[in-house]
Order: sequence, then structure tokens, then C-alpha cells
Amino acid sequence: MDIQQFKYGADNLGYLVYNEMSCIAIDPGAPEDMEKFATQKNIPIDIVTNTHTHADHTQGNNALLKRTSARFIDCTTLSHGQILDLKDGTGLEVILTPGHTMDSVCFKGDGFIVTGDTLFNATVGNCFSGDLEAFFNSLNQLMSLPGDTLVYAGHDYVLDSLKYAKIIEPTNPDLNEYASSYNPDHVVSRLSEELKVNPYLRFNTSSMIERLKEKKLPRETQFQRFSSVMEIF
Repeated sequence: MDIQQFKYGADNLGYLVYNEMSCIAIDPGAPEDMEKFATQKNIPIDIVTNTHTHADHTQGNNALLKRTSARFIDCTTLSHGQILDLKDGTGLEVILTPGHTMDSVCFKGDGFIVTGDTLFNATVGNCFSGDLEAFFNSLNQLMSLPGDTLVYAGHDYVLDSLKYAKIIEPTNPDLNEYASSYNPDHVVSRLSEELKVNPYLRFNTSSMIERLKEKKLPRETQFQRFSSVMEIF
């Protein structure tokens, strides 16, 4: 199983997950490029789906469906732990991650995860659902994955996010190394790197707790600390 990233619009990212026999398109905002890639590989695109139903992620669905014989799977119908099959017996595991929106899902593959607008490289999505506790639980699910898991997000916000991370944690020694590894042509990070630099995942670190203490923000529980970071920073 492999993954190919496609940038479209100003900063959106879509994906083809594929093997020698089959492709799954996720957030196909670059339908022409996706079809061209699959044709060159001589691999059919069998499934089109999304990480959530915001228009910037679904806008390419119909165009790619018209160009291929793929079937559409509505992400709002997916269930936690469901497997979207590739033809060789492997597949993508669905992880329900409500928070950014209540219909947000992530797709876990072999050593990687496609996170949509739930978890970005160096930041997290806005909690448009209003359910901050659900978002907290969703991020905890992702944080529990192996540290070498590759994070493929729905947007490239890396440079702006790192600037903001430096405001939140100005003494974080890992930010410069993370920035130096940024490649706008292939936007990816390891979960272990996110835990070092992404301020919205660092609510249990001593440095973040100290920052919350300085600002006299609630910090007694994990959820209080997460809420303080999300709502104030």
C-alpha cells in the first residue's frame, strides 16, 4: 500500500491510496491529476470518499466519478473500525474523529493516517462542531497511534502554524528542526514530531502547563488544559 499527495487550490491536500490493483481517492479536489496518475500506473480508482463534507474537500467528487468507474462512499455513512478494501486484501481503517465537524473521519493505512482537518502538521483544525470534548477525545485517539505514523493532513498550513507555535511556546527547542524538514511539495510529518511541536497536542507537557500557569488558565485536568490551549491561544 502506498499514498500519493495532490495539492489543489491555495493549500488543500487530497490523496490516492493505492496498490498494484486498486486506488482509493480521498478528498479528490485534483480530479484530473488523480486520474492521470492512476492511468499512468494502470490502476483503477475504485472508491471516492472524503474526510468530511466541507465543500473544499468534496468539490472534486463528481468530476472524478465522471472520469472513472469508481463508486462513491459517503463519509457520513462510515462506521468506526470499518475497512475500505483495496483489491489485494488490504485496506484503510476508518477512525471516526468528530470535532472539527461531527462527520469528520480519518483513514488509517499501513504506517500512515489521512487526517483531513482534524489534525494538521503543526496545528489542529478549528472546532466548528462546538463539541470541544469530542474533539479532545478524537485527538487522543490519534495521539495513541505509533510515533512513526506518518500524518497526511487536509491542508498545508505548516509555515503559519509554526509561527503561531513559537508564540505559544517560544522556548520549544524542536521547532527549528521541524521547520527545516518542511517540504511544500510533500507535506508530511511523523506523529512523534507532532508531539514535540504541535501545541494543541502538548497539553500534558511541563512547559505547556507552565505557560497555562503563567496565564492563570484552567489546567487541573487534561481536558481543562486542552480547552485552555484551544480557547485562549
